[in-house]
Amino acid sequence: MPGICPQALSVAVTVRFTISGDSRKTIGGKQLMANKWVYLFSEGDATMRNLLGGKGANLAEMTKLGLPVPQGFTITTEACTQYYEDGRKINDEIMAQIMDHISKMEEITGKKFGDKENPLLVSVRSGARASMPGMMDTILNLGLNEEVVEVLAKKSGNPRWAWDCYRRFIQMFSDVVMEVGKKYFEELIDKMKAEKGVTQDVELTAEDLKELADQFKAEYKEKIGEDFPTDPKTQLMEAIKAVFRSWDNPRAIVYRRDNDIPYSWGTAVNVQMMAFGNMGETSGTGVAFTRDPATGEKHLM
Repeated sequence: MPGICPQALSVAVTVRFTISGDSRKTIGGKQLMANKWVYLFSEGDATMRNLLGGKGANLAEMTKLGLPVPQGFTITTEACTQYYEDGRKINDEIMAQIMDHISKMEEITGKKFGDKENPLLVSVRSGARASMPGMMDTILNLGLNEEVVEVLAKKSGNPRWAWDCYRRFIQMFSDVVMEVGKKYFEELIDKMKAEKGVTQDVELTAEDLKELADQFKAEYKEKIGEDFPTDPKTQLMEAIKAVFRSWDNPRAIVYRRDNDIPYSWGTAVNVQMMAFGNMGETSGTGVAFTRDPATGEKHLM
């Protein structure tokens, strides 16, 4: 079963414009505006939708309300706009703030990327201020590699689930971030099931899934020309760039045009600690509403 990371609950908001700080600094002889490009969930609220996007603003608001939200950070819509202004590159200032917030997230969660005792795994989601069908699909379990998957297997007591998470992550990252068609991986799954004499994915064993992960990485290398990234920070930066690129994909362009959404709005990126619903009797998964979906009545259900 793959990890489940909670979506933001619906929160009533009042939108206002948020202006970044106006301190200035000099880089390469040029005076530049020093902006805040990245916000911890604890630094925002629901009024910052224009800057943090819909998901980021709601995650920040829930954190502010004291709800037990898995923590993380949001890279602003302005960072997306800057990415395009800089020729589809993440500049040094934004990169430095992302790295700084990774460290802050590790401190808050008590977990670290690539750690062999308590590894940090995250989800990466797009989040524009307006709902945008056609944006990048969510990436789950980012941070997994050959060493971390063994830690996950040991901590969960379920090696099959751990290797299933890893092979799903490789396929997800390859397809969504690097644009290697999912059909290549589906063909490998079908071939594996045929060799093992089974018809369902769930019938594959932990060893089968481990072998499948190796096959997925070989397919990735054949299509991309380099090894599948094992450094969680490299994985994360590639995922962030993919979110920014998705703002300019054909589906997003058509949707913006049809709904009068300005290109200049950009999309935010939400990086959030994974929360698993199958790690023992103290965990579970589900959906909660702060309003009755049928009547709008204010109560938790």
